[in-house]
Amino acid sequence: MELSKIINELGEDRELYFNAIAPPIMQTSNFAFRKVADLGKAFEDEMKGYLYSRGVNPTIDILRKKLAALDGAEDCLVFNNGAAAIFAGIFANIKSGDHIVSVRAPYTWVQRMFDVILPRFNVSTTYIDGKTIEEWQAATMPNTTFYYLESPNSWNYALQPIEEVAQFAKSKGITTLIDNSYCTPLYQKPIEMGIDITMQTATKYIGGHSDTLGGVLCGSHAMMKKIFDSEYLNIGSGMQPFNAWLMIRGLRTLPLRLERITKTTNEVVGFIKQHPKISSFLFPFDDTFPQYELARRQMKGACGLITFAIDVKLKDEIVKFCESLQHIMMAVSWGGHESLIIPKCAGISEKDFNPGNIEHRYVRLYCGLEDADYLIKDLEQALNGI
Repeated sequence: MELSKIINELGEDRELYFNAIAPPIMQTSNFAFRKVADLGKAFEDEMKGYLYSRGVNPTIDILRKKLAALDGAEDCLVFNNGAAAIFAGIFANIKSGDHIVSVRAPYTWVQRMFDVILPRFNVSTTYIDGKTIEEWQAATMPNTTFYYLESPNSWNYALQPIEEVAQFAKSKGITTLIDNSYCTPLYQKPIEMGIDITMQTATKYIGGHSDTLGGVLCGSHAMMKKIFDSEYLNIGSGMQPFNAWLMIRGLRTLPLRLERITKTTNEVVGFIKQHPKISSFLFPFDDTFPQYELARRQMKGACGLITFAIDVKLKDEIVKFCESLQHIMMAVSWGGHESLIIPKCAGISEKDFNPGNIEHRYVRLYCGLEDADYLIKDLEQALNGI
């Protein structure tokens, strides 16, 4: 299906709501029935009809259809945030005694789940770099039932060979879930490569305006139904209609925003590469990137995030750089209209800071929708001040 049709038409039955161009927000908690039999059918399967907005809702359904089509998936569920989506996707597919293989240093709340919550239910996790299929094979045990991938991840952009991992997992009956937040479905299609569940934090590029939270799971209808009937309805972490409406609005401009951000990012990378106070940098589509060939093979594009190491000896110098920026704000997340920066050392105490550890000198930059020259001038004046 064409991208333009997905974004502008799919799921939008305008004749049902007065031919309005923008869909309405169905801000209702529940739905009325005239026939007892119809109410009974709704009780039998909440995913097939409108009963209670904790389950499905007309505004949310428009978003679900669009996101599933973007991912090339049969179905989709949307959540209040990315952490909720990941929690539901994993918890619905494991049981006591199972073993998980995960990429090393995953998203904070994923690691908290693996290290704190799941051990209470006798579920163990092995962490690997995951850059080769051999690592996944070696870490797999007889009771391994789940693989968790992030490709690229959000700091050093480490990649996994997605198709190879998916093929091996299927041969062993192992369920796979990938965090595809960096690429979005426009720049990477994990479902086509054999992954069972794709996740993205819609808070980022899908919403695109830093004004709402959201999480997305896409996969087969059977998988989404399995998650819907258990964790989705029980935990009550589904997205609200107004948030879904904001996400639909964000989707309208997603291709344009990614195109603009990609162009800006490439120009900023050019500046970073030549600045004497930056000792190294990481960007998946630069030919210096350790997994450049794999990135080009798996991804249609790369944009937004750049990690660089500042050539300093003291934490205070990194602090000065970050606090000297006049237009680039310091904050977590990415994918909105505004450029952001976050230093790795924010989570490292003064006594533990080690300039010999390059990761301690990492700063992650997200390039938003501002002009590239505007961002470069801000970076330059802050770098020149340390």
